[in-house]
Amino acid sequence: MALTAPSMSPAVVVREFDLTGVAPNVETSLSAYVGAFKWGPVDFPVRVQNEDVLAAVFGTPDRDHAVDYFSCAQFLRYSGNLIVNRQIPIAGYGDPILDSALNAHGGIADEHILVKTEDDWEGADRGVNFVAKWPGALGNSLKVYYFGVQEGDSDLGNVNTTNKFLNWPMTDFFDDVPKTFGWANNRPGKVTNDEVHVAVVDSDGLFTGTKGTVLETFPYLSVAPSAKTSDGGDNYIRTVINSGSRYVWFNKWDATSAHGTSWGLDPSDDGTGVDYAQGFSVSGDSANVSLNGGQDGQLQSGLRIGKQEYIQGFDAFDDKEEVDVQILIAPGMASKADQVAVVNHITAIAGTTRKDCIAVASPNRDAVVNNIKPMLDTLTTTNLFTASSYLAVDNNYLKVYDKYNDEYIYVPASSTTAGIFALTDYNYGPWWSPAGERRGEYAGVSGLAYSPNKSQRDELYKKGVNPIVQFPGRGTILFGDKTKLARPSAFDRINVRRLFLAIEKSIAEAARNFLFEFNDEFTRSEFVAIVEPLLREVQAKRGIQDFFVQCDERNNTAEVIDRNELVASIFVKPARSINFITLNFVATRTGADFEEIVQSGIQF
Repeated sequence: MALTAPSMSPAVVVREFDLTGVAPNVETSLSAYVGAFKWGPVDFPVRVQNEDVLAAVFGTPDRDHAVDYFSCAQFLRYSGNLIVNRQIPIAGYGDPILDSALNAHGGIADEHILVKTEDDWEGADRGVNFVAKWPGALGNSLKVYYFGVQEGDSDLGNVNTTNKFLNWPMTDFFDDVPKTFGWANNRPGKVTNDEVHVAVVDSDGLFTGTKGTVLETFPYLSVAPSAKTSDGGDNYIRTVINSGSRYVWFNKWDATSAHGTSWGLDPSDDGTGVDYAQGFSVSGDSANVSLNGGQDGQLQSGLRIGKQEYIQGFDAFDDKEEVDVQILIAPGMASKADQVAVVNHITAIAGTTRKDCIAVASPNRDAVVNNIKPMLDTLTTTNLFTASSYLAVDNNYLKVYDKYNDEYIYVPASSTTAGIFALTDYNYGPWWSPAGERRGEYAGVSGLAYSPNKSQRDELYKKGVNPIVQFPGRGTILFGDKTKLARPSAFDRINVRRLFLAIEKSIAEAARNFLFEFNDEFTRSEFVAIVEPLLREVQAKRGIQDFFVQCDERNNTAEVIDRNELVASIFVKPARSINFITLNFVATRTGADFEEIVQSGIQF
């Protein structure tokens, strides 16, 4: 089992190796963020590759959701390896209805519906027809239009039918009047008009910025549950909309009570036509449903989500067998107590539960934003963070432009710091320091909450806090590469910690192939032959100075073999980053022999 890193040489620390580990080595910078967003599934981590995907899945932000949104957007400037887990207020802060996030829907005004994931929808019996895909007030902007032909109006030459279709607001988005689906025509038994057109519209313009924008259309759907397309795919309205719509769910209604036989029978093979279609109640040939009742939810404090929600959200990443992640990005809480609680929880996940990733955090917002004593409050907060090599801490908030609300806002630097880690991984490798002017520059930053001077940076660094500094003409730079480990160790450097995380994952993945093999000389030699090339590759990329792999009879004794174990000891001398440069300028007499001076033993 993985052991806690002791205060000794790196060679002993590699005993952290879990040879039964499962984490693959295909990525070293997949990062996780938890936050409040206007839209999207809840408690369901989603991989996001760029800001366009972020906006499409979780919605563009209003002022209440801008900090979490732009924290993610800042990371995505550097890397497309981000997993986002949306959270909403947890019931119990106040009124369970008024304070909860809810889905907009097409039912009665006082009906409260919460659908967090697809599983929630599929497992519930809903009494409404259309429901916004996800919780939030954003869903109130949706309006669903649908058009079908009543029995007896199937003739396209019917003036009544044609006029109704031409006067339908969505006519331009469909090429013909719906009537009887081809599948139904080819079935024995009674066949009636089963087709319907559906359009989902951004009625209030909250999704697109333009009122009345058609978001998506679904032509020629069938209200017959077993309807199939020519290639065998489902064409039942409920199946198609629930699987294909980005904006709404559709519920099944009992056709026999809602609309009798007019809205499509599902013709049976025996010609009886007793399998009634399940669709929705219709008033005439066309109708629309305006969704309402959606709300974002609110804590008593006025925040969208608090520490309980963030903690719950990060618990989705505590099992490394279920979710592969290398960086956990701490959000920015307002209060010191909340920030400490969230950061320490995330650190425990990284360094105790998983032991295969690193957490990145900033101080609480009130410590640094518009604060006359940011240094003092930064240290007061970060001194309470868990002292761990699995935690890296910066000191700042970044001023960034919110293009959706046309204003500048402050976001915690942690997400951008994590992005710098990820870009360093991509361009160099996780064993390189992410700090300094070559790799540690912050992009998309208009300012800092504060820029510490040299004496302040000294104090921060002594406490394991990495300063972010604005140097005139040189940009905004991460000027430190320490972990939050409080004692002298090779693991008090970010590059060393992440070196070991990377090679641990790689070798653990390789080791899985040896489970249930014989513990004999052949197997041990085979293991060494796989591990050594991997380490040589890292050495060639300057991550390791030297290494030694021992997996033989010396550490695989009879007792070890009888316990059904294989033991490998891998000794590594990690590469060290330069934190201090000393320049000695020596004035000499004319005619002095420089080599003699150098060899004289004089100490400079």
